[in-house]
Amino acid sequence: MPATPASRLNVTILGAGAWGTAMAIALAERHDVLLWGRDAAMMAAAAAARDNAAYLPGFPFPDSLRLGADLSAAVVHAAQGLLIVGTSVAGLRPLAQQLKAHAAPNIVWLCKGFEEKTQLLPHQVLHEVLGHGVPLAALSGPSFAQEVARGLPCALTVASDDAGLRDLVVRAAHGGAMRVYSSDDMIGVEVGGAVKNILAIATGVLDGLGLGLNARAALITRGLAEITRLGVALGGRPETFMGLAGVGDLILTCTGDLSRNRRVGLGLAEGKTLDTIVAELGHVAEGVRCADAVRTLARDHGVDMPIANAVAAVLFDGDSPRDLVQRLLARDPKTEG
Repeated sequence: MPATPASRLNVTILGAGAWGTAMAIALAERHDVLLWGRDAAMMAAAAAARDNAAYLPGFPFPDSLRLGADLSAAVVHAAQGLLIVGTSVAGLRPLAQQLKAHAAPNIVWLCKGFEEKTQLLPHQVLHEVLGHGVPLAALSGPSFAQEVARGLPCALTVASDDAGLRDLVVRAAHGGAMRVYSSDDMIGVEVGGAVKNILAIATGVLDGLGLGLNARAALITRGLAEITRLGVALGGRPETFMGLAGVGDLILTCTGDLSRNRRVGLGLAEGKTLDTIVAELGHVAEGVRCADAVRTLARDHGVDMPIANAVAAVLFDGDSPRDLVQRLLARDPKTEG
C-alpha cells in the first residue's frame, strides 16, 4: 500500500551547505521548512535568487521554502516540529554551543564522521555540549545531495534511542521519492556513515591508478569488514552494517561519481596535493578529517583496519598512493572474517 501522506510540520534545517539545502528542497514540498545559515549576506542572496549558488547551484527553491540567518527564530520555528542539523562534523560542536542558549525540541543530524581531535561521534559531541535532555537522532544512508534535490528516489535510516523522535522523522521525511527506515542502533549507523568516507578515498586511489574492477570489489568488501569490526568494538550491532547506513552508503560513496571522498582519492592518484584537491572540491570531504581519528580509535580498541590506516598514512604521513596499494598487497594471508 502507498504511504499515507504526512501532515505538515514545522521543520528547521540548520546549515545551508549542499546536503542541508537538498533536504530543505525535498521537505519543503510537504512541510513548512526554514533553512538557516550563519552568513546573513549569503542567505539573503540565496533567498533573492531562489537558488544556493554557493553550495548547490542549479536547483531552484520551492516557493514555500523560507531562508534566514536568525538562529533564535529558526529554533522557535521548529518548537513543535523537527530541528535538523546540516553542518559538517567540524561545525557540529560550535553550533551546539550556540544552541545551549535556545530550547531545541530535538536534534537530528545529517553529518557523518568522527570529530577530528576528540574521536567522538556526533551524538557524543551533542551529549558533551548539551547534556542528555534533548532527544537525538542520526539520519543517514546512501544519498547524494544533487539527486535528493532533483527528487530522485533514495532510502535513508533514522537511528535514535528515542522511539518518538524516530517516528517523527519518519513522519516528516518518508514519502514521495524518499523512504525512511528506523533503527535504535545509533552507534552502528554513525560508524557506518563515518568510515565509508575513508574507504571511498581508498577506492578513488585504486581507480585512479587503473587497478581494475576486481581490486575495487575486493577493497569495498574488505572495507565493510573494517567498518563492522570498529562498529562492533564501539557498541554497534553487526547487522546494522548490512543495511543502508553500512553497505548501502559504502557502495554509493566508493563508486558514485558525485562522491567528494572518491574524488579525493582520484586526485591523490593523479599526484595532486591534498591542499589542491580540497581547494578544487570547494566542499568538505569528511573522510579526510575522519581518517586520523579512525586510525587512533582502531589502535586504542585493538581493531585491525589496514585500509583505513593506509589511507591515513597517505593523507598525513607522506606515503604515496602506490604505497597504499603495496601496504595492502604485502599483508600476510589470513582467514576471511
